[in-house]
Amino acid sequence: MRRLVGHTQVAGVTKSYRRFMSSKHTLFRIFYRLGFTPWDGHPLAQSLRKLVEGNGALSAGKALELGCGTGECSIYLAEHGWQVTAVDYVTQALDKARVKADAAGAVVDFARADVTRLSSAGLGDDFGLIVDNGCLHNMSDADRDAYVREVGAVAAPDARLLIVAFAPGGRFGVRGVDPAEMERRFNQGWTMLSAGAEQELDRERTPTRYYLFQHESP
Repeated sequence: MRRLVGHTQVAGVTKSYRRFMSSKHTLFRIFYRLGFTPWDGHPLAQSLRKLVEGNGALSAGKALELGCGTGECSIYLAEHGWQVTAVDYVTQALDKARVKADAAGAVVDFARADVTRLSSAGLGDDFGLIVDNGCLHNMSDADRDAYVREVGAVAAPDARLLIVAFAPGGRFGVRGVDPAEMERRFNQGWTMLSAGAEQELDRERTPTRYYLFQHESP
């Protein structure tokens, strides 16, 4: 009887979680339809510019952007010689991103995919640079667990992972992530190269940090 109750409880939690995530995806689709996208159009992270253009910049190769929105970061990378794949789960965002890329003459492979299921999306597993400009910081604990697993599955040996995220409590409606959690979540398979304050990514000047990791070779 206990096993049955436990199984029923787990099934109920799983269904509730799926409904929650489905409603969250729907909410973002509605935001895009209404044109309410306050996260769109923010400046590129200085930490990304340093990786791409600074002293000791990375050699251009294959890059993956997670939660690309309307594509500013992906277009920037493509304009600097990177072979870019960019994913988001909102079709309207991807449509706008393709229009922007065409207007800029940038070649980007925009794909609808869930960042918690990257390994089953057919994207490949050899990305030398993975960029998250405000995706992880609004995810649930379970999704963050899956995110870490899936990012590791598509990263090339020695790949760089750059995450730019709001601090907890800094922005209404965004959960945020703190340095201790980032160190804990990426303490297996990744080495933190640097971390620090990032320029504000919104008009409200929400405290923002960047985290740069290197994927450990198997």
